[in-house]
Amino acid sequence: MEELTAGKGSRVQHARYGPGVIIDVKYAQYVVTFMDQGIIEVDKTDPLFEILHTENRSIEVETVSAVETSLLKILRLWSDVSEVVPLGDRWEGGTMVLQPKDPSLKAKEIPIEVFFHKIVMVRDRLRVLEQQINSHKQLSDEDKINMQQYITRMYGSLTTFNVLFKQKEHWFAGEKGAKED
Repeated sequence: MEELTAGKGSRVQHARYGPGVIIDVKYAQYVVTFMDQGIIEVDKTDPLFEILHTENRSIEVETVSAVETSLLKILRLWSDVSEVVPLGDRWEGGTMVLQPKDPSLKAKEIPIEVFFHKIVMVRDRLRVLEQQINSHKQLSDEDKINMQQYITRMYGSLTTFNVLFKQKEHWFAGEKGAKED
């Protein structure tokens, strides 16, 4: 028989993070909003974690869509292979022109596909950096959070380039967009 899991709305206590409420349930973690710490994913086996009052007990953990999204995220983070990201149709075959203020200087023309590829590579490398920070054994949780905030700000700085992407799912997301994950 499968084990029932605490559901959304369950009240919890963590020895480090304090009191909180489960807002989402994943296969091996609870996503918890802690009163003083904000939203944190906590392993279900964390010995410092205690469920005080269970709500919405269920065997069902994640929908197929959520599992698929999680799997794609894991594959992106741990793989050296970049996904094929389509350029917006209106940019295909286009050229980016950098025109200096001084008219006596020559403009620089770059095929938009080359520029787009470099943007996608920056995004992929930020994802790998993010995963390396999260799995680093010698960084404290506070250091990891501080570094994560810088990465989120980097994504925010790159949102200008979202106009180049064909599909919204490939866009950069800064602080506002990161809260949706």
